[in-house]
Amino acid sequence: MHVSEEMDMCACLHSHLKSTSVYQLATMNTSDANNTPQCYSLKSPPFNYTRPISSAYFSTIFSTLGITSNLIAFIVLVKSFRRMRNRSRSFFLIFLAGLVVTDFMGLLVTGSIVVSFHFTRFNWRQVDPNCHFCNFMGMSMVFYGLCPLLLSATMAMERFCGINRPFARSTNTSKSRTVYMVLMVWLAAGCIALLPLIGIGSYHIQAPGSWCFFNISSKGSDMVFSLLFSFVGLTSIVVSFLLNTVSVVTLIKVCCGQDRTQRSRDHEVEMMVQLILIMIIASISWCPLLIYILVCMKTSEVPDANVVLFGIRMATCNQILDPWIYIMFQVSPLRRVKRETKI
Repeated sequence: MHVSEEMDMCACLHSHLKSTSVYQLATMNTSDANNTPQCYSLKSPPFNYTRPISSAYFSTIFSTLGITSNLIAFIVLVKSFRRMRNRSRSFFLIFLAGLVVTDFMGLLVTGSIVVSFHFTRFNWRQVDPNCHFCNFMGMSMVFYGLCPLLLSATMAMERFCGINRPFARSTNTSKSRTVYMVLMVWLAAGCIALLPLIGIGSYHIQAPGSWCFFNISSKGSDMVFSLLFSFVGLTSIVVSFLLNTVSVVTLIKVCCGQDRTQRSRDHEVEMMVQLILIMIIASISWCPLLIYILVCMKTSEVPDANVVLFGIRMATCNQILDPWIYIMFQVSPLRRVKRETKI
């Protein structure tokens, strides 16, 4: 009888201890989940990612080429601006300078982080336990991504007004106002990039662990920010396409009309060609990622990390190819101006 009671007491005690340990373990797991910083809540480093596209050499060459190209373009633009006497073209050069500075800083900031990761393989959880660094990079990706698209649309508006309403534009536009327009574009992109910090969207570490970006999701505030980012980007491209098309048609009518001898339109044709090339490069570079985000929102599917990474690589090509448009178009006029001053 006593032996049976002792066995029952042992079994009861064992069951109690087991349930207590399970409860404590569950409590610890819940506590750890609650204490996990937001940027690591979905994906946590280190990642097992060894594809060639994530190699240190690829990122280094990519960033170095882009930074060097934008630096050369900025020098060429400054020299061209100092010798430029055409009023409308000087305004256009200010916008181009804004684009170059944006692309240069974007590659410098984001590229330095990515290259540093590939060479050092630092642990994000140790370096950035509170997600400040990850949030900064996510903001940089959004800001320097949207700025070129918004600036391209603003330049298309400026050229549209310059070609279709030349007299109204000449009286209302000044260099300081053009600078303010560039600053307003930067401010708008900056405000959008700050939204995840106030709860509209969220920045998260992305595979292969070298960069941070907003969470592309069809749920909650992440869906709102994903749609906003895609909508702003695609709207900028559509606006650029429509305004540039109207400007080209108007310019063709003027150049081929009866008043084609009244004033030279060479510089306006050159600016429009640059704008069209900028628009084409931006469309090819950004549309895959922007459209993929919309598709994920519509189908509610989980984004493929490899597709997102490919889209980001494509978008980065915009910052590398853009400056060569300025370089090619500015070097020829610069030489012509030098030749004329010598004569």
